[in-house]
Amino acid sequence: MVAVALSKARELGIGVAACASTGNLANATAALAAAAGMPCLVLMPDDVEPAKVMATSVYGAQVVAVRGTYDDVNRLCSEISDRHGWGFVNVNLRPYYGEGSKSVGYEIAEQLGWRLPAHVVVPMAGGSLLTKVAKAFAELSDLELVARAQPRLHGAQPAGCAPIAAMVIEGRDTLIPVARPRTIARSLAVGDPGDGHYARQAIVASGGHAAAPDDEEIIAAVRLLAETEGIFAEPGAAVSVAALRRLVAQGRIDGEGPVVACITGQGLKTADALAGRLPAPALIEPRLAAFEGLLAGALRGLV
Repeated sequence: MVAVALSKARELGIGVAACASTGNLANATAALAAAAGMPCLVLMPDDVEPAKVMATSVYGAQVVAVRGTYDDVNRLCSEISDRHGWGFVNVNLRPYYGEGSKSVGYEIAEQLGWRLPAHVVVPMAGGSLLTKVAKAFAELSDLELVARAQPRLHGAQPAGCAPIAAMVIEGRDTLIPVARPRTIARSLAVGDPGDGHYARQAIVASGGHAAAPDDEEIIAAVRLLAETEGIFAEPGAAVSVAALRRLVAQGRIDGEGPVVACITGQGLKTADALAGRLPAPALIEPRLAAFEGLLAGALRGLV
């Protein structure tokens, strides 16, 4: 995604790579800018997780924290790009960045043996990813690289910031921005999503739906993925699994055909979300008898 945008930036003679981000895009932009030898500027809300700030700064990017929400940051970046002409991946380079997102749809088809799934659940922040997955599926069908089918697209947003999901769930076509997002899934905390209307259209046209699980459901999905699949997802990624569970319970997703939940972020960058939510390690003296006593009690499940 970022690779496409920065390649186009170099083609256009733009010398500085930049982005507005809640964390993950910042990491990718900084890494690829470093590989391309481009100076990089990243602006983030001031409450972004420290691990994501570190994972951006390590590449040598200039990181600026902004007091406010992601929408405040995005507006500021639009003004900066107008004045300085720098290449903001998700502002003035957004069309190219969006096209790069189609690779997610291509990879889904490839990993399913060049067929399309019956259902896809996609996390939504600005809404662009879901629309580009839909576009990728349509292109593969038009090129006859897969059998023509209509996967149902389902959007996932956290309850504390769900402006797109709310449109779908409530059956309206007017987007009501969320002024102050309140969710553990900070990477999806975009209150006024730029592609919200297009994401809603793609969902409705496919016959899909949306869900907005709360923070406890999202944390449960983080643990479920880790314990059953060995995947440690950040809350903004596990929201797709939490939404999937809701959609199955509602009868909107059944067992017919492959079902894909997109996991879009690694949990090590948001480990603070699990603080106080996991059992503390058992503490024993360095003696076999102490371990055997633990094995007969708290560790009974091992034998």
